[in-house]
Amino acid sequence: MREISLGQYYPTGSLIHKLDPRTKLLITIAYIVMIFFIDTFVGFGLVFIGLMATVLISKIPVTKILKSLKAIIFLLVFTVLMTLLFYGGDKSEVVLSWWIFTFYKQQLIDCGLIACRLFFMVLGPTMLTFTTTPVQLTDGMQSLLKPLALIKVPVHLLAIIMSITLRFIPSLSEETDKIINAQKSRCADFESGNIFKRAKAMIPILIPLLTSSIRRAEELACAMDSRCFKDAKNRTRMNKLKFGWFDPVCLILFCALFFVVLWLKFNFLPFVDLTSLGWIV
Repeated sequence: MREISLGQYYPTGSLIHKLDPRTKLLITIAYIVMIFFIDTFVGFGLVFIGLMATVLISKIPVTKILKSLKAIIFLLVFTVLMTLLFYGGDKSEVVLSWWIFTFYKQQLIDCGLIACRLFFMVLGPTMLTFTTTPVQLTDGMQSLLKPLALIKVPVHLLAIIMSITLRFIPSLSEETDKIINAQKSRCADFESGNIFKRAKAMIPILIPLLTSSIRRAEELACAMDSRCFKDAKNRTRMNKLKFGWFDPVCLILFCALFFVVLWLKFNFLPFVDLTSLGWIV
C-alpha cells in the first residue's frame, strides 16, 4: 500500500514544483486527452522524451517513480493477455504459432500500443501529485472552476472535498499497512489458498479499516465544526496563485508536443507523407 503515489508529495524545490498549479492541472488534463490521440510508437516515444525531461527537471528519483507504478502491473499484464487471447483485428500476417495460439503482427503492435497507453496514462498524473501539494491542487482546481460558480455550481465545496480526499489517501494507506502487520503478528495468512480463501482473509483488514475511516471522518467533522466551518465560499488564502516565467514556457512546449501528436494522427500537412514510414507511425 505504500507504493500508492496518489496524494503523495515529494519536495525537491525544482522548477516543476514551483510551477503554478493551474498550469500543471491544465497540462495534465490536456496530456490525458492527448494520450488517446496517440496510436503510433513514434508518438509515445515523443511523450516518453517529454516525461523524462520532466522527471530530470523535477529531480525526483527514478526509483521512486517506478515503485509508484507497481500498482498497475497486474492491470497491464491482464490487458495485454486479453488482447493476445481475444484479438479480433487484422490477421493477415502470422508472426508466431505455438500449440493452439497464433500471434499476428498487428496483434503484437496493438498490444504494445495498449501497454504504452496504460503506462503513460498513469505516469503523467503521478508526476502531478509528486510535484504538487494537495492544498495547491485544491487552490488550482478552485481557480480553474471559478467560472462555474456563475451557474450556481458549488466550486468551493468541490475543492474542499478533493483536498480532503487527496489528504486521506496516504493516511488510509498507512493505516492499512498497520492493520496488515497487526493481523500478521496474530498469525493471519493472506497469501495461501485459492482466491475465495484470500478474499475471506481480507475481512479482518476491511472491518478495522472501515471503522478507522469512520472515526477519522468524525474527528475531522468535529474539528471543522469547532472552527465554525460552514462552507468555503469566503475563505481567504495565505499564498495567492501567480504565474511565473516558466509557466508559459511549459505551456508552449506542451502545445508543440500536442501539435506533433495530432500531426502524426491526422497527417494534415500535405507536404510531408507519413505513410512512407510504414507501421512505425
